[in-house]
Amino acid sequence: MLRTLKADLKIIFERDPAARNWLEVLFCYPGLQAIWLHRFAHWLHHLGLPFIPRLISHGSRFLTGIEIHPGATLGQGVFIDHGMGVVIGETAIVGDYSLIYQGVTLGGTGKDTGKRHPTLGENVVVGAGAKVLGNIQLGNNVRIGAGSVVLRDVPSECTVVGVPGRIVYREGAKVNPLDHGCLPDSEAQAIRYLMDRIEALEQEVQSLRQEKQDRGDVMPVGAHNWCRLEDKMIEQFLEGSEL
Repeated sequence: MLRTLKADLKIIFERDPAARNWLEVLFCYPGLQAIWLHRFAHWLHHLGLPFIPRLISHGSRFLTGIEIHPGATLGQGVFIDHGMGVVIGETAIVGDYSLIYQGVTLGGTGKDTGKRHPTLGENVVVGAGAKVLGNIQLGNNVRIGAGSVVLRDVPSECTVVGVPGRIVYREGAKVNPLDHGCLPDSEAQAIRYLMDRIEALEQEVQSLRQEKQDRGDVMPVGAHNWCRLEDKMIEQFLEGSEL
């Protein structure tokens, strides 16, 4: 237990550049306070003690804005950064050295009994406002983009973004877990691909029209306002979404 508590402290200095000294971290980091209160409540819950673990959880929620059910299992070195609005359900499992930002929900999807909350592997990063719902498995080193909604299993070494969450990055170079903002924009990429296809088709149609016109098969037609990537609104959307 002592080793776990030390790991909880050490990971904050490794991952938060704002952490300056032990006193500040102990008294001013609600994520650490919520995790330590949870570890005590979880121990009492494991002993089968009624009421008291939930009371501790409720008090922790009041003090920190972070709600962790006493039945949830947190590995060592878990870091809840800022943490306001974080909810972790009863049967959730969070692996060692995972990083959770504010507004995250590790919740269920109904009134099922038994294992009904997600299981996170080691070194998982869950971005601000993301929702991971149901009895699903997230592998090691998975990154969940901010605001994503994850409803299916995610293999290790993957990045997930969007609603519902889609895998946009598979095994490759290791990345810093703090670079959770450097995620690809899958929607903009898909729109750009479709626009490229539309532009190619329009060019082909124009070429066929010109051939028929040269043969005298059709009457000349006026200029068309073809849809192109150079169109201002489309270009602004694609470029803006990639910032």
